[in-house]
Amino acid sequence: MKSLGIIGSDNSHSFEIAKICNQANKVPLRVTHIAGESRASAEAAAEAGSIPQVVDDWRELAGKVDAIMIDHRHGDDHYEPARFFLEKRIPTFIDKPLTVDLGKARALLTLAARKRTPFCSFGLIPLQASFRKFLAAVEAAGPVRALNTTGPVDLDSPYGGIFFYGFHQVDAIVELMGEEVKSAFLQRNGANGVGVIRFSDDRVATLNCLSGATSFHWSASAGKTMISALHRHDKMVYLPSVRILHRLASGGVVPGDRSRLLAPLAILDALARSLRSGRFEKVASV
Repeated sequence: MKSLGIIGSDNSHSFEIAKICNQANKVPLRVTHIAGESRASAEAAAEAGSIPQVVDDWRELAGKVDAIMIDHRHGDDHYEPARFFLEKRIPTFIDKPLTVDLGKARALLTLAARKRTPFCSFGLIPLQASFRKFLAAVEAAGPVRALNTTGPVDLDSPYGGIFFYGFHQVDAIVELMGEEVKSAFLQRNGANGVGVIRFSDDRVATLNCLSGATSFHWSASAGKTMISALHRHDKMVYLPSVRILHRLASGGVVPGDRSRLLAPLAILDALARSLRSGRFEKVASV
């Protein structure tokens, strides 16, 4: 049985992950400790997820758990705790987005490699059966020439703007089309927005950022056909994530090489800059 400590309690992911581990008993992993943005929110998450220990300082988790999950809403709050635990060679997972600063993300990956410590960050959508089915259909049809995605995004989110929920569409685009991106553009229309991502081989992806939307939709031009799908979450949406967290705590192989982890952040960074500049912005190489 492996143990997991969670940092961050304002996000529902904290207690939903704990429910699967501590209540559903789906994997040999238990969430044993949680440190929150406040004592009250940590205690509420602990009660919801049957987490036995609440700590006031996340540094107290060192030496008490096999792995760490960092789960703040704002990616800017992820760097310092991740650096702290990687320095101590404690396997670490960061919920999306890894950071909102590409330089800090690179630094964490370099540190994890130097310390030879398991480290990962991912979004849940590519792990869902609905998305995997869509991906398989697209791959069977032929190379993707164009992709359109639609989903919920708050361009003015206090948790990092487009980084907070725009990550899901961008992550799906990278999963479907790869990492060879040239430039990106994002234009606002009131509370909504539309983005364009240009790839190095003339392929293109567009994303519709809709305030208040509740679901995701994918439409790909692949080979000689169009394939569309409304995304549906698995019945137990966080179970694939928990299985990866168990591998992380066990020192096993976790998904995502350096370029795959950095590519969505590089695109989001360019989209955020484009929203300010009003023009296409170059996507940094990863």
